[in-house]
Amino acid sequence: MSFDALYAALGYRFKETAHLNRALTHISHRAAHARDTYERLEFLGDRVLGLVVAQMLYEQFPDEEEGALAKRHAVLVSRETLLQVADTLGLEALLRVAASVRQAKRGHFLKADACEAVLAALYLEAGFEEVAQVIRRLWQPHVSAMDMVPENAKSLLQEWAQERGKGLPQYALVARSGPEHAPLFEMEVVLGTKKASAKGASKREAEQKAASDLLKELQK
Repeated sequence: MSFDALYAALGYRFKETAHLNRALTHISHRAAHARDTYERLEFLGDRVLGLVVAQMLYEQFPDEEEGALAKRHAVLVSRETLLQVADTLGLEALLRVAASVRQAKRGHFLKADACEAVLAALYLEAGFEEVAQVIRRLWQPHVSAMDMVPENAKSLLQEWAQERGKGLPQYALVARSGPEHAPLFEMEVVLGTKKASAKGASKREAEQKAASDLLKELQK
């Protein structure tokens, strides 16, 4: 497997590929053992990414309070942003994953996890300064495109309901599908006689989507 396109997108060529191979191997891959897959690297990459993005925001928005910075940060390290960066890096074609998982409805979400794992692999080989440069370059377009402070859909729905004396939105799990290593959750939110449901790779993601859909309906 050639990593040349990935190296070009990263702006860095790995000297050793052991960490990189692990970062691109899902636990469903038939030849993989748990220690040879990306889960531990994903854990590390998440923390490295979070720190670098936090510093970017601290520097680029010197007049904003902590709450506004936190909202920006949540979006920039979200699965949605990671998926966009993963596409920039062309990770889907490089990901070693069982065919059944790749074809599943949420199979493409795995490349977001692999994106964090690749960042961890780069950190382990080249150190913090190198991976920070890569993250800054890949994430700067997403920071620059964020004209306004993003709002949390669940918080906005709750505020809308409380302002009108309608109580608190209630969330419930409708269904859980998919294999253990690639679950898909469907969550429902109910407010009075109105409700909406949505699916996501986590309960939190599905709740946010459901809250956003219900709020849009209520504001019509």
